[in-house]
Amino acid sequence: MVELDGNYGEGGGALLRVALAAATITNTPFRINNIRSGRTKPGLKAQHLQAINALKQISGSKCSEIELGTTELWFQPGKVKGGTYTFDIGTAGSITLFLQSIILPCMFASSKINLTIKGGTCGKWQASVDYLKEILLPQLERFVKKIDLKILKRGYYPKGGGEIFLEISPLIKLQNKNVHELIKEVSDKVKKINLKEQGKLQQVKGVLNISSELSEFNVDERITRSAKVRVQNRLKINQDVPINIRTELVNTLSQGGELLLWSVHNRDEWNNINNPIRLGSSCVLEKGKKSEIIGKETAEQLFNEIESEAVVDHHLADQLIQFMSILPNSVIRTSEITNHTKTNIFVIKQFIPTRFKIENNVISSLLE
Repeated sequence: MVELDGNYGEGGGALLRVALAAATITNTPFRINNIRSGRTKPGLKAQHLQAINALKQISGSKCSEIELGTTELWFQPGKVKGGTYTFDIGTAGSITLFLQSIILPCMFASSKINLTIKGGTCGKWQASVDYLKEILLPQLERFVKKIDLKILKRGYYPKGGGEIFLEISPLIKLQNKNVHELIKEVSDKVKKINLKEQGKLQQVKGVLNISSELSEFNVDERITRSAKVRVQNRLKINQDVPINIRTELVNTLSQGGELLLWSVHNRDEWNNINNPIRLGSSCVLEKGKKSEIIGKETAEQLFNEIESEAVVDHHLADQLIQFMSILPNSVIRTSEITNHTKTNIFVIKQFIPTRFKIENNVISSLLE
């Protein structure tokens, strides 16, 4: 049984989320203590509870008794079964953080799996469902026959009420494979992640989702206008790049919204199916924060990523670690090596015999 200290590295919930995913695909039990012990409210949050309960339901996993605030647990994984499932995180609990424990195991389910998940669709300090759809999932298409996410309802803090539908059709079924057999089959059937060269900037795209009542104050127009102006200012002289930001005015239980921008590099929007290149940045609407600042900051963050010569933004880098671990000889160049990335590498190495090499913001996965 793997023993984990929840205080390691950045000491947040990511350590547990990655451990749950890695344990499930390797059939390795683990015990963890000091879960989020350094946070203002230590222990399990709603999205952690629901992720564990979801894995119990879809795979027959077992664990010790848990509740909100639990700071230690043991987990015995099972095998993920296909089917149709619905999970409600409650209020504005993060859908994307919930999925960090779920997507990897579901990619190797016994058959097609359909997930309906209710909760928050964006929030501070977390990737949004739009980021998941536009930035992460294009990288994961290589692993499966199909992965498709539909955003059914938006849900903002504090009441939430968001809902998404995720369909995954596995290419490889875990069945009774051990981790070495899984890595071999993935390596044989899946194109390596090879994201070292950024290529030419082709276009900047974006989506602003925002509560419809805020349009009365022209919040949507002010955000998109400031974002476009700042993008234009950061483009190089003679750099002719289309800028396309669409706006979604939505009915929500709580007022809110988010702007996501992403850059598309190389030949076309998807570059190619094996190695799509997209860099993303986002900003959540906050009370007291001017609309113009939201647009400007999001554009600034995006161009900081672009000008670092990154091919993977630093948020995507830490999310790709668990997928690179089962696809050795993959490589990515990012803008910075964050504590989240270092922590995720440490956790993965407790379950999967893959070594990671980091040099000048280039991360490579190598088979031990």
